[in-house]
Amino acid sequence: MSLQQGAEPNLTENTLERLRKMILRGELAAGTHLQERAFAEQLGVSRTPLREAITRLITEGLVTRSTRGTPMVSRISVSEIVEILHVRRLLECEAARQAANVISSPEEWLKFKATIQNFLENERPDRVTHADFDFDLHMHIARTAGSKLLMELIQGLKLKTRIYDQGEIPSRFEPGAREHLEIIDAILARDPEAAENAMRRHIDNAREAILAHIHRLS
Repeated sequence: MSLQQGAEPNLTENTLERLRKMILRGELAAGTHLQERAFAEQLGVSRTPLREAITRLITEGLVTRSTRGTPMVSRISVSEIVEILHVRRLLECEAARQAANVISSPEEWLKFKATIQNFLENERPDRVTHADFDFDLHMHIARTAGSKLLMELIQGLKLKTRIYDQGEIPSRFEPGAREHLEIIDAILARDPEAAENAMRRHIDNAREAILAHIHRLS
């Protein structure tokens, strides 16, 4: 599609970001049908940028098409979550190992540590704030690893499982925060093996908590 036929890139990106946030923050529940006319009016855009944003969300796996072809917020089965978490374990352990091999400024890592320590020592952040932070930290690790493909794969998988992430499971808050500190400390120490092992423990523990959370809801 030519640029003349499609929506302005900035408008599409803005629409995409707004819809993505609505899904990730639980404002649009799984199974919600994204009727073009209604959502175009709600977001104050024409159908073209909305349609292009929905197409991007389908690519990300956050939206699927119903049997009638109507786009709807994805429902992720337990078997899909188990598979996604297995692949995340492989990719994110490698990302942590590679990040520990990179000589980089400690400033960003220390900022993440300070935020975690503030979370632990003061009032617990709200669910959205914590989920946003968790996503940002995991993506910073993936980005530092230096592989664009690895980063994109991890991003897609994190987006798909975010609804079941630690921000939704109160019992995982403090253990998850301390596991994040262990990962960061290993990266700062430039210890690839320790970073990989710390990430493996983190993913394994998150997996068990997520599966227990799903079974409680079923």
